[in-house]
Amino acid sequence: MSDRWDPAVFKARIDGTLRDFLAEEADRLLDIDDDLKPVAEQLQAAARHGKRLRAAFCYWGWRAAGQPDSDALVRAAASMELVHAAAVVHDDLIDGSTLRHGLPTAHLALEAALAGRPRETAATARSLAMLVGDHLMALAGELFATSGLPSAYLSRARPLWTTLARELIAGECLEILRTGTPPDLGASLQVIRYKTAKYTVEQPLLIGGLLAGAGPALREGYSAYGLPLGEAFQLRDDLLGLFGSSSRTGKADLDDLRTRRPTALLAETWRAADPEGRRLLARILEDTEGTEGTETGETGEVDLAAARALMARVGAPERIEHLIRGRVEQAVRTLDELDIPPYAHRVLTDLARRATDRLH
Repeated sequence: MSDRWDPAVFKARIDGTLRDFLAEEADRLLDIDDDLKPVAEQLQAAARHGKRLRAAFCYWGWRAAGQPDSDALVRAAASMELVHAAAVVHDDLIDGSTLRHGLPTAHLALEAALAGRPRETAATARSLAMLVGDHLMALAGELFATSGLPSAYLSRARPLWTTLARELIAGECLEILRTGTPPDLGASLQVIRYKTAKYTVEQPLLIGGLLAGAGPALREGYSAYGLPLGEAFQLRDDLLGLFGSSSRTGKADLDDLRTRRPTALLAETWRAADPEGRRLLARILEDTEGTEGTETGETGEVDLAAARALMARVGAPERIEHLIRGRVEQAVRTLDELDIPPYAHRVLTDLARRATDRLH
């Protein structure tokens, strides 16, 4: 790949790397026993879709540090997408989500594959999905370690993997612990930072930079760019989850409200709502129906739709848009202060737009 950035070409390289790597792993599972076929199939399906932004940030963390294109680096960057695939499988399992990329989520796909077996398929499928997510995370480490980069390069970045795993799990745990609690913007932004922002932008950039031998100043710049941009990415996701088109997002409508997740959108709505609006939100927050993978009843759906209308009425989406714009501007301004090649500046600016100005 030259200095000219072609996102479609890069995505195809990452897709091909993941397809071949996971096909080999699926074959290894089937060599053990044919009964593992549903697991092997879901392992491949879990990483089949995505924008490949995490891999792109890792790649440009390497290129912005002055390194040339490298097939081995592309393999290392692709490991970031397996981290994401693992997180998605676990997240959908925790939330009881039904759709991802317009297709059944991993646990539901496994349940369909197990239909007709002489045991309770829903519980079995959920257990298998958990293990698929675990295995995807392990495979991310394997793909990174076997990327073909020199061991001295890999050793520079390896410690950050421990931090990435710790902070991703901490963010997920904080979201679970704060589900259904009184909405608070600061608490919501902390969840966003640790659950999504760091492993989506900052840590892939830092891993690419460490692989390339980037110095402390450049790594500090990557964090200054990556953290606000990662937060903006998730804030956009929160907006799309409730106000986007499900045909574009590929996710079920109202999921964040149904599962009572502590989003910034909910916190801003709570802050601006009148007493009647807060009573509506409190009813949803106190309702345990619809959690643990079950559906809310008809009355619950009415409340959820009313809560989304309340969000729009009090201007919460506009305030989230303001937060997104501010963070993107902060990230892009940081690039002007970094000693990076002009083409890397252009691509990282473009990636900031692609990460946050989107419909899915």
